[in-house]
Amino acid sequence: MIISASYKTDIPAFYGDWFKARLKAGYCMMTNPYNRKQSIRVSLSMSDVDGFVFWTKNVSPFMGVLGEVHEIGFPFIVQHTITGYPRALEARVVDPSQATKMVRAISERFGAKRAVWRYDPIILSSVTDGEFHRENFTKLADSLAGSTDEVVVSFMQVYQKTRRNMNDSAAHNRFSWEDPPTEFKRELLGDLVDIAATHEMSLSICTQPDLMVPGAREARCNDAERLMAVAGRPFRSQIKAVRPGCGCFDARDIGEYDTCPHGCVYCYAVRRREVALERYRNHNPQSEYLFSLDVQTARDEPIRANVQTELPLFPPNQGSQAP
Repeated sequence: MIISASYKTDIPAFYGDWFKARLKAGYCMMTNPYNRKQSIRVSLSMSDVDGFVFWTKNVSPFMGVLGEVHEIGFPFIVQHTITGYPRALEARVVDPSQATKMVRAISERFGAKRAVWRYDPIILSSVTDGEFHRENFTKLADSLAGSTDEVVVSFMQVYQKTRRNMNDSAAHNRFSWEDPPTEFKRELLGDLVDIAATHEMSLSICTQPDLMVPGAREARCNDAERLMAVAGRPFRSQIKAVRPGCGCFDARDIGEYDTCPHGCVYCYAVRRREVALERYRNHNPQSEYLFSLDVQTARDEPIRANVQTELPLFPPNQGSQAP
């Protein structure tokens, strides 16, 4: 079994102590997303886990934990998102220069196959137009060359909550945005494929098969083949498509929605930022659960008065920073 930690929230940036405690305990608990009255016990033991896939926008607070995961003997890969967008889109994401340094640190300490760069999602707006993406992608690829061999991309999926949050930020910060036509997307992707190739990276597209262009391939974010290459041994995980165009292998995600306080307005995993902020503040690192949703849904969750308190730009190290 592959453990995904997590496409629903940023465990390395904000919940490192919780993960470290659960790894030591050998299991964690989750609320069943389809029946919140039920709980699910997920084993984190060596006998049950083939490897870990960590998803993050700031791996820095988690470097010490990665060292422990490596010493125990678990193979792992890090899907690290670095987009370099304006603060109107990413309110509290670590500076891209710092993020690229940490990806290079992963490569130098654990090996280049451990890190995958995500330029994801691609957002077209008056502050991030096509030329912005070509120049920005090139600059980031320059900084990451040699530390990863793959970049994963996709265009923003415009869910109802995403549209609402984007419109609110656009009105407040005075920019406009659009979901451009398919041909525009394909033309931009073709240019990004070429830029990636000049930096010895393959470009893969996540769950958008209609945008496949020459030189690109289907993304496998929970990638058993990469994990097996890291581990130096085979294991028995099966490919399971989550959505059309998804090449992910079967994995168990241990995150919870509405718990990431990064504040990215395009995020599909957070309905309301106030809820995510409150849950982050109330998080108990010693709990079996990252956050239990067994009483109320995120939509019905009451928001207490202290949600206006601002978080620091960079998450605390949580006692897990590498020496």
